[in-house]
Amino acid sequence: MFLLYEYDIFWAFLIISSVIPILAFAISGVLAPISEGTEKFSSYESGIEPMGDAWVQFRIRYYMFALVFVVFDVETVFLYPWAMSFDVLGVSVFIEAFIFVLILIAGLVYAWRKGALEWY
Repeated sequence: MFLLYEYDIFWAFLIISSVIPILAFAISGVLAPISEGTEKFSSYESGIEPMGDAWVQFRIRYYMFALVFVVFDVETVFLYPWAMSFDVLGVSVFIEAFIFVLILIAGLVYAWRKGALEWY
């Protein structure tokens, strides 16, 4: 039989985590000053006239570099629990982590060969 009372904490967390952002947006919408004018619609509101076009294209290489960094940064988050419980989990988990690292190394070699790590 499906017992709903076991999920009371989950539903409370879900409701609270949904209400807090809604309240934050509602309060900021009420309390924020409303200013309209030509300066509001300009590219920069720092008092300096913008020079050139606001639509400047960046090279895709910068985004690729950032994406590769994020992938290998998140990888450490997955390896940390394995490292902390290595003595309890045994050899099978070590093999899984080793395969995971090999896949990441293959991705790094691929990105390197494609030139995604070049910064010029």
